[in-house]
Amino acid sequence: MPKCKNLLLTSKRRKSKSKKQKLHQHEPESLFPEKEVVEEDEDEGGFKLKIAAPSQEHGVQPLGNLYFNPGSVNVRNTGLGNLQILSDELVLDILGLLGATHLGVLATVTKSFYIFANHEPLWRNLVLEELKGEFLFNGSWKSTYVAAYHPKFQFSGDGESNLKIIDFYSDYLFQSWLCANLEMKPKWLRRDNITRVRGISVEEFITKFEEPNKPVLLEGCLDGWPAIEKWSRDYLIKVVGDVEFAVGPVEMKLENYFRYSDGAREERPLYLFDPKFAEKVPVLDSEYDVPVYFREDLFGVLGNERPDYRWIIIGPAGSGSSFHIDPNSTSAWNAVITGSKKWVLFPPDVVPPGVHPSPDGAEVACPVSIIEWFMNFYDDTKNWEKKPIECICKAGEVMFVPNGWWHLVINLEESIAITQNYASRRNLLNVLEFLKKPNAKELVSGTTDRENLHDKFKKAIEGVYPGTIQELEKKAEEAKRAKEQRVSFWDSAKADSFKFSF
Repeated sequence: MPKCKNLLLTSKRRKSKSKKQKLHQHEPESLFPEKEVVEEDEDEGGFKLKIAAPSQEHGVQPLGNLYFNPGSVNVRNTGLGNLQILSDELVLDILGLLGATHLGVLATVTKSFYIFANHEPLWRNLVLEELKGEFLFNGSWKSTYVAAYHPKFQFSGDGESNLKIIDFYSDYLFQSWLCANLEMKPKWLRRDNITRVRGISVEEFITKFEEPNKPVLLEGCLDGWPAIEKWSRDYLIKVVGDVEFAVGPVEMKLENYFRYSDGAREERPLYLFDPKFAEKVPVLDSEYDVPVYFREDLFGVLGNERPDYRWIIIGPAGSGSSFHIDPNSTSAWNAVITGSKKWVLFPPDVVPPGVHPSPDGAEVACPVSIIEWFMNFYDDTKNWEKKPIECICKAGEVMFVPNGWWHLVINLEESIAITQNYASRRNLLNVLEFLKKPNAKELVSGTTDRENLHDKFKKAIEGVYPGTIQELEKKAEEAKRAKEQRVSFWDSAKADSFKFSF
């Protein structure tokens, strides 16, 4: 497998904003074990690229390489003229205001503009804005655009350019290519410190995991699901037919999405994440069942007015979700039907490195891609007292994500999963508190009636489960008082005028 050494690449930390049976004997003794079961090795040198990785886009090199070529001049600057003072990100933001024709013209002006104007995310945005989900991916976003409007034009669809520019140096553009083609390092996959259980009772699950708000990986929960045996590519394409599913900002037919996911080589692959799949294709709804541990779903009292709560998730290797907290203070379960996923979770009181939530929680600034977070921030947690909870969740396994936990998920191979968010008695008060926040209009998601959701939900709970909220509030207050009244040995000794004498 080819290796790419980035020499003096000083990765610019780009950020994006998003709205927001028995216990196994190898169960960790505590949520944050002091010692890892497997000691981490020293960092492996260089990077391993995917076997199918194309050559560096248009010959772009990391800026550090310029210092190994003292006679070279960075054509990035000479080709931009007075615009060279702008950052690469700002140049691309400006070019993002242009249409396809103007980008094509600009690409003929200088070598530098050729590279910027052919940056794939610019053409991805054009395809998604103009064609929506009605496109057939053609190996690259630019060739997809050209093929849609000029089908007779012979355009290479392998995503590679025949024109390579010498002496163009840019960390920003190089890292975009690198993140799209980098294999996950073994050290990023090695840590596995989550508790794994099989066949425990619902009462054990509540006592050991749901009430203490602790993640757990559940094995053997999906043994009776028809989906485990049936949900192959061919079966799903046959069953769903021409039904379109939510893929990023657009709706796509499943067959066309698989064509895209087979050919895409990009930093942030489009992710099929549809909240209405069961209504669109009822047979899919009949081929899975909610695991017994999660069947108390109090949002069900709202019927069709409940917020979005379940999704089918399909994506290629490298796709996934960057760090986030699940909506509306709900807990969640995620069942892998095919493939495998790497999980990294931080408790509510620990913000992941490289992640910067706004004070009101409405927005989160984080690295552009998941791979970029692993490259630039994963090692930051090596010496933390509270290390993240990590694991690889494989087909047939279920991840429980407690409310308030930060989590990142990346598909290690093409994966199909079902996930649901829910509220039980264990987190009902948290949900109600979240829904009545002053900025609920910005924070609440999955419904058009954000401002009134708290009142509607509370009223429905009181009607269906009278006295439940008051009982939970009483227990919470008693627990709070007990905690406040709990005193240490030394406090007790002082109060009793206990003295040492020598």
